[in-house]
Amino acid sequence: MERQEQGVKSRVVKVESSESWDLLVTEATNKGCPVVVHFTAAWCIPSVAMKSFLEELAMGYQDVLFLVVDVDEVKEVATKLDIKAMPTFVLMKEGTPVDKLVGANPEEIRKRIGGFVESIRSYKA
Repeated sequence: MERQEQGVKSRVVKVESSESWDLLVTEATNKGCPVVVHFTAAWCIPSVAMKSFLEELAMGYQDVLFLVVDVDEVKEVATKLDIKAMPTFVLMKEGTPVDKLVGANPEEIRKRIGGFVESIRSYKA
């Protein structure tokens, strides 16, 4: 199993700094690409458990940028978006948060992201 995963590039991009956050969000905004952000922490078990779920979702939405932010590593971004608990999922359009979901609730996250992406796709059409 380990060997198989090495060849698969993650669809979820890890944000390393507030600079990379600004760059990624600006790039997505310029492309008209919606962004889904997973705020996590290494010590938060529910948050860590959501990682593979998010990867799976990301595979289904190739036109969406999925980001993961460790709140302990990139505190500025977590503070700027007023993140108080992990996991928190933020849906962004044109660089602006439009929805926030706190907690590890896979079905609700799937539903919200699905609705969010559909609204953007129909807006573009």
